[in-house]
Amino acid sequence: MDFELSEEHELIRNAARRIAREQVAPRAAEIDATASYPDELFNVFRDAGLLGLTIPAEYGGSGAGFLALALAVEEVAKYCCASGLTLLLTALPTQPIVLGGTEEQKKRYLPPIAKGELRAAFALTEPNAGSDAAAIQARAVRKDSGYVVNGEKAFISGGAVADYVTMFAKTNPSARARGISGFIVPKATPGYSVARLDEKMGVRGVATALLAFQDCFVSEENLLGGKENEAFTAVLGTLNSVRPVVAARGLGLAEGALAYALDFARQREAFGGPIADLQAIQFMFADMAIQIEAARLLTYQAAWLVDRGRFQRQDSHMLSVAKAFATETAVKVSSDALQVLGAQGYMRDHPLERHYRDARQLMIVEGTSQIHRVIISRALLDRHLTYP
Repeated sequence: MDFELSEEHELIRNAARRIAREQVAPRAAEIDATASYPDELFNVFRDAGLLGLTIPAEYGGSGAGFLALALAVEEVAKYCCASGLTLLLTALPTQPIVLGGTEEQKKRYLPPIAKGELRAAFALTEPNAGSDAAAIQARAVRKDSGYVVNGEKAFISGGAVADYVTMFAKTNPSARARGISGFIVPKATPGYSVARLDEKMGVRGVATALLAFQDCFVSEENLLGGKENEAFTAVLGTLNSVRPVVAARGLGLAEGALAYALDFARQREAFGGPIADLQAIQFMFADMAIQIEAARLLTYQAAWLVDRGRFQRQDSHMLSVAKAFATETAVKVSSDALQVLGAQGYMRDHPLERHYRDARQLMIVEGTSQIHRVIISRALLDRHLTYP
């Protein structure tokens, strides 16, 4: 059992760490305050080769894998969770194409993402279908040489800036999950529009959007995999694959919160010395570190599993363990770090109130903490997770 990162992984982490410190950190507060998409940071990530980490080399990416992406996201999320999300969004909308697209679709839609020429979004959630993905109501009806799509997609991260969306609709409504098909929809497609941007509590630098499909005609060449009613496997595979990267957002955020609060505690004086000398404060930091180190091991292990193709049902519980634990750690650590600063932590003069707001999103996106507990408990009952 080897816990050392490879040389390639070390290089990627170090590059991301340098960019995070020099480029992301100075911009983080402004990105949040103005709710502006970090275009200039996206370009920095592009120039550093960080946009195609999970895209196979034959389709323009580096093929470095999900552990590599998790490492990069972890470093960026220490300072700006929204900027970390821009990296995650190179994998979430493209993984369905990697897993289930035709060869032509892979050659057409993956290289521009890896090169930073296009941006994409993953459109599954609807106003009345979140955790129960099989309950989506969007419909796609065969017509001539394509499909007429109608429906709405809600809370779509990056939807406002996406050049295309990978979306899912029912082509056989009576079959639930077995009746879902995937479609690649460019933003210029007639009938497709960004209907509304959401006012969010946190992660304000990447807007979530309500996307509308009104008699939107999608050609048959953009039917994912060229087959109807077979997209749900790609949906589940994508969600499972990306969970370690969501966990990495939580891991990095927690590390950033701890580091900031510790530096503050070393300088803030009370009762005749730095508050870092107080045992009550020291124990808070010790608990934060325990949680972070546990989250790190779970996150890296989960990404390692994905890179070995182990993201199907029999292994999905470990991806859920990592996602649930790391994101809940982000909420707990950011809360405790804010507490260390007291009233100052509650003010926008310090980044911890932003960390706390950003962290709270992570327990909801890509499967709520409760859904992950369902997955884990099913693994126990089905004996995929055992303790002999």
